[in-house]
Amino acid sequence: MTNLAQEISFMQRALTLSHQALPACRPNPPVGCVLVKDGLIVSEGFTQAPGCHHAEAMALANYDQPLDDITAYVTLEPCSFVGRTPSCAHTLVEKGIKRVVVATLDPDPRNSGKGIDVLKQAGIAVTLGLCEDEVAAFISPYLLPNNN
Repeated sequence: MTNLAQEISFMQRALTLSHQALPACRPNPPVGCVLVKDGLIVSEGFTQAPGCHHAEAMALANYDQPLDDITAYVTLEPCSFVGRTPSCAHTLVEKGIKRVVVATLDPDPRNSGKGIDVLKQAGIAVTLGLCEDEVAAFISPYLLPNNN
């Protein structure tokens, strides 16, 4: 298990990655994700252009080892619905991720809380709110209803 200082550093790295998503990800929000195993970042991802990988899917695609004991740190609640891409929450479940740390909930009414519910119903341990203020300060302008 990692300590709080390590967890904060992982989420801050995910936040740094989320900046790389802009402007290509628009109109989707800029999200970052890191996968951590044994206290080390083993893969990273950020939201790609519409129709391409979201942050979680990119991080998973960039990691070709067993996903045992992986924790995903993601700046925004994983999506629970299928749009131009598969549901990130369901993908995390299917891949066997055991723990997900989320900075902030997605206010989009299609998702708000539903992604967390998908994870929890699958038995995934979820931590919500790590670095929430810092992440929200960056991502809020890109979220519905501000998503123009």
